[in-house]
Amino acid sequence: MKLRLLIILAASLVTIGAGNADLGKAKAATCAACHGQDGNSMVGLWPSLAGQNVNYLVRQLQHIKSEKRPITEMTGMLDNFSTDDLEDIAAFYASQNNTIGQVAADKVELGRKLYYSGSLEKGIPACTACHSPKGKGNAPAGYPLLSGQQAEYIAMTLKNYRSGKRDNDESSQMMMAIAYKLDDVEIDALSSFINGLY
Repeated sequence: MKLRLLIILAASLVTIGAGNADLGKAKAATCAACHGQDGNSMVGLWPSLAGQNVNYLVRQLQHIKSEKRPITEMTGMLDNFSTDDLEDIAAFYASQNNTIGQVAADKVELGRKLYYSGSLEKGIPACTACHSPKGKGNAPAGYPLLSGQQAEYIAMTLKNYRSGKRDNDESSQMMMAIAYKLDDVEIDALSSFINGLY
């Protein structure tokens, strides 16, 4: 059992190739319609990619391409991209600055509590454990940057984890177990807080 855990941990820490941000800019041209020219989405349900770490982005792009993570709007869009192309696109987005939103005033207190402390009563760990106190994520482990992410997108993602709809990689099981314990009010507060986290 211990050996299996060490192998899984080692596999999750494998760093993906750096990619070329300059080449990635041209390759990401068609992505701009949904994710913005610089990776800052203007539409709440589409994720911002600016500032996201390369390991996380490449893994998700590979899962979307293979349909391990099915996203209807992206069906076929990555078919002609190689692993090098995906790494270049990820490098471009990682090199961009993410835009920070603003927390709704009525969601600050609960959102802050959940993000920094979790909920002892419900067995929910603090988000900081994987995503860092400032929401920058953990690049070597491939845990995503959350700071500034669209609130609607975060809420949708947490609800997809909660229902089991999102289950495409090793960290999904952990996120499913956490999201299962969150109610809609907590998800809305946490999503708003993350959007304004810096």
